[in-house]
Amino acid sequence: MDVVLASSSPARLRELRAAGLAPRVVVSGIDEGAVTAPTPRALALTLARLKGDASLATLDPNADLVLLACDSVLDLDGVAVGKPGTDQAVRERWRSLRNRDAFLTTGHYVVVRRDGVARTASAAATTRVRFANVSDEEIEAYIATGEPHQVAGGFTIDGYGAAFITGLGGDPHNVVGISIPLLRSLLADLGVAWTSLWQVPGR
Repeated sequence: MDVVLASSSPARLRELRAAGLAPRVVVSGIDEGAVTAPTPRALALTLARLKGDASLATLDPNADLVLLACDSVLDLDGVAVGKPGTDQAVRERWRSLRNRDAFLTTGHYVVVRRDGVARTASAAATTRVRFANVSDEEIEAYIATGEPHQVAGGFTIDGYGAAFITGLGGDPHNVVGISIPLLRSLLADLGVAWTSLWQVPGR
């Protein structure tokens, strides 16, 4: 079955490939900044659904497929924190994050379409993230890499930011932007075995 990832995130694509899938990427192009929701969890779920539905609308309506869409936000004291965008925003973000915990929430939206009939499922995963007591000099060095500007919460655990994350509580894949165990569960609810999507080399 055709597997589609409705996300431009290279990290999500890498995670899925490492887990045995070979998705093709169809980017939705929605304006994330125009979307609001009452809680970080609701925002992540809403953005995932909007991305998924927008990508689905561009595909052949008769094709059987599995579509995966995700969006991540950092929950800092109940406030949704997205991509910082600028040096100053990264600087302020990291000064507020250092030596404390925050929660990375990723909304997941799955569509399974067979014989023209589409079924959907959605859920959010949340992982506690413990940030190191980084110095101002380390923050400036991190800013200089360019990495934190366009990632949810202004950090990664699979790049330069890995040195500044001292602990996780929950699924580590989720912090990269996609919870593989949660996807397996959602697909099972829709009648698709995760292992049926594996692309095993040489088989």
